[in-house]
Amino acid sequence: MSALGDSAGARAPLMEADLERLVRSESPSQSAPHLAATARVLADLVRARLGVDPERTPAGDGDALLWRLGSGPRPVLLLGHYDTVWPAGSIDTHPWGIAVEAGRRVARGPGCFDMKAGLVQAVHAAALAAEFGDVAIILLATPDEEVGSPGSRAIIEKTALGCRAALVFEASHHGALKTARKGVGRYTLHVTGRAAHSGLEPELGRHAGVELAAQVLRIAGLGSPELGTTVVPTRMSAGTTINTVPAAGSVAVDVRAATAAELERVDAALRALGPVHPGVRLDWAGGIDRAPLEAESSRPLAAIAQRVAGELGIGGLGEAHVGGASDGNFTAGAGVPTLDGLGAVGAGAHADDEHVVVDDLPIRAALAAGIVLDLG
Repeated sequence: MSALGDSAGARAPLMEADLERLVRSESPSQSAPHLAATARVLADLVRARLGVDPERTPAGDGDALLWRLGSGPRPVLLLGHYDTVWPAGSIDTHPWGIAVEAGRRVARGPGCFDMKAGLVQAVHAAALAAEFGDVAIILLATPDEEVGSPGSRAIIEKTALGCRAALVFEASHHGALKTARKGVGRYTLHVTGRAAHSGLEPELGRHAGVELAAQVLRIAGLGSPELGTTVVPTRMSAGTTINTVPAAGSVAVDVRAATAAELERVDAALRALGPVHPGVRLDWAGGIDRAPLEAESSRPLAAIAQRVAGELGIGGLGEAHVGGASDGNFTAGAGVPTLDGLGAVGAGAHADDEHVVVDDLPIRAALAAGIVLDLG
């Protein structure tokens, strides 16, 4: 493993240059021109490092890019996304740069941590694995993860089928691997009542807003703190003018749960809610969006990662269970062993202080390559 670590270390200048190219190429999730430009940058980068061109599949406002490497059945899937939450022009307000902060070399720029550094690590991990063995690898980069992967989900699930494992290069949790992620349910409750003049004859109305308020309290009580299940009413609206009894209202509901059973419990409980007030109607839209990445799915891969980390001299490789979802939820839901959080060490995802610890880039690439070689 020392040879693997040495080879990864020699790649450090290339990895920094690749990260700069990707960060400077802005890629907001729903901007087709920016996504197309970044896809070209990424394709050029992979061609330079791996010598192959991608298969392209339309996915939302951009293309999913897929590269096949090595030979043999049951490849290992390396998964990431190249879209970011940052709007066009953020590179001017949050410019690319590397500086020494608190004794560490830190890179900054929109999307560096979530997750362009992870993509760079995935590319170089594939190159390292190819250098030290003949392992079948699929590298997949998608353009719409930050908006829920509506165009990529089917591509991810289809690609994952038949793979030996999925390694997800989302950012680490303060250096720790993400060995479990909560599943997600997304809902909207629509309340239909009847309008009336709020001054002349409010009693003739059926107040959708009052019904909505009652339902929000019931919805908020469906969580389970002891199991880590959260049920949170979020965006809500009701009414039209100041002198009209609201005839309609709605509330969005965000559900997070660590197990499929808990997601199903909450789903059934939401749909069982009936009106509190007479003369109103409740209609639900949405449902369970992503299955959980449960610890059982990642446990064998986490054991491999810990062993490889020890062989590479990486101490204190932690493991974390997190509430946020990723495309790893899809691969785990498809029954493929999945390990997440193999991406960058840093912090500040989606925030002004987003940053990456530069010197950890080759270390994390070596870790991922070692896992791939072990699986192969």
